[in-house]
Amino acid sequence: MFIDEAKIYVKAGAGGDGCNSFYRDKWKRLGRPDGGPGGEGGDIIFEADDNIHTLLDFQYRQHLEAESGAHGSSNHKKGRRGKDLHIKVPPGTIIKDAVGDSVIIAKGGKGGRGNSKNRPSEKGSPGEAKTLVLELKLIADAGIIGYPNAGKSTLISRISSAHPRIASYPFTTKEPVLGVVKLYDDVAFVVAEIPGLIEGAHLGKGLGDKFLKHVERTKVLIHLVDIAACEGRDPVSDYKNLNKELESYSKELIARPQLVALNKVDMPVAKENIRKFKKAVPKIKVFPISACTGEGLNVLLEAAYKKVKSLKTYAET
Repeated sequence: MFIDEAKIYVKAGAGGDGCNSFYRDKWKRLGRPDGGPGGEGGDIIFEADDNIHTLLDFQYRQHLEAESGAHGSSNHKKGRRGKDLHIKVPPGTIIKDAVGDSVIIAKGGKGGRGNSKNRPSEKGSPGEAKTLVLELKLIADAGIIGYPNAGKSTLISRISSAHPRIASYPFTTKEPVLGVVKLYDDVAFVVAEIPGLIEGAHLGKGLGDKFLKHVERTKVLIHLVDIAACEGRDPVSDYKNLNKELESYSKELIARPQLVALNKVDMPVAKENIRKFKKAVPKIKVFPISACTGEGLNVLLEAAYKKVKSLKTYAET
C-alpha cells in the first residue's frame, strides 16, 4: 500500500512538577525549603530518513507523544528531562509550513520550580499539542511514466526487486510501485512506476490527476513508449499526447528532465517504428530498450542516474 498523506496528533512531554520539600535538622526548629525543579518535557522532532519512502506507518500510529519530565525531589534535585520523540519521515515530506532535514514541531513543557528559594513550588507546564497533516512531496528519484501496457511494470521488475502486478490489460497497477535500482555496489537510486496515464488525465479521466500528482513527486521522468505499437496505437502520438497531459496539469511538470525510452525493441516492427519516431521527433534523444530481454537498460539507467545526481532534491527547488 502506498500512502502519500497522513493526519496525525502529536503532543510534546509535559514538564515535571517542582518539589515542595523542607529540610530539618536537630539544630533548627524550622526547616529550610530544598525542593528541586521538575525536568523539561521531551520535544517532538521530525527527521528525514532516506530509507523511508511512504507515510504508511502513520496509518497505524496516529497519536504520538514525547516523554514527560520527571518531578523534582528534595535536596534541590532537579527532575530528569523527558526523552525527545524523533519521528522519521521520507525526505521531501511537508509538515504544515515546515520543510527540512530536522525540525522541532512541538516543544516540551517547562519544569515547575521547586520551593528551594523561599517560593511556592510550581506545577510543570503542559507540552505543546498539535494536529498535523503530513504530505509527501518527493517519492522517488525517477518516475516511470507511459500509457497503459507500455511495459512499466515489466521494466521496474527488471531493474529492481519490486514485484508489481503484470498483465495485458490496462490499469493493472493502481498505485505507485517503488523499487531501488543498484547500478553498482555503492551506486543506487529510487524509481517509481507511476500507473498508466491516458488522454484527459488532467481532467480526471482514467485514474486521472491523482496519478499526475505522483508524477510531480519525482525528480526525473523516464517516459516509456511502446515502440512496437502492440496496442494498435501510434508511438509518436502516444509520446506527444502524454506530454500534453503533463503540460495541461502543470507547466513546471513538463519542464522536468525527461528521458525517452522506446520499449519493446525485441519486436519485429520496432526497428521501422524507431526510424519513424526519430524522424517525427528529431530533437529528442531516445533510448531503445527491451524491458523483457534487458537490451539497452544499462545505458538508460546510467543516464537516469547522472541526471538525478545533477539535480537538487525537489524540496530544495
